[in-house]
Amino acid sequence: MNNQMYAVMQHRAELLARIASQRGQVAEIGERLQTPLAFADLGVAAARFLRFHPVLGAGVIAAMVIRRRGVAGMARVFWRVCRGYCYFTAITARPASRR
Repeated sequence: MNNQMYAVMQHRAELLARIASQRGQVAEIGERLQTPLAFADLGVAAARFLRFHPVLGAGVIAAMVIRRRGVAGMARVFWRVCRGYCYFTAITARPASRR
């Protein structure tokens, strides 16, 4: 085997060793970040839910703001929010030709 081919094979072996080392480092970093990324994924899912259900999200926020009214007051607010959400979704579900 000539010297140039030997040098290329040696360089390839060094690169493969470096790749294996970096793969291990990435696995360690991924393992450390698994919990924070899962928490961030949960936050993204909550944001998407609130994005697709804005009335429900506003109702929950309103209930939290008005919570000083007690359990009965929160129940009334919750009932009104649910009814409003059902009404709003019924209106938006109608075909455009019937509006």
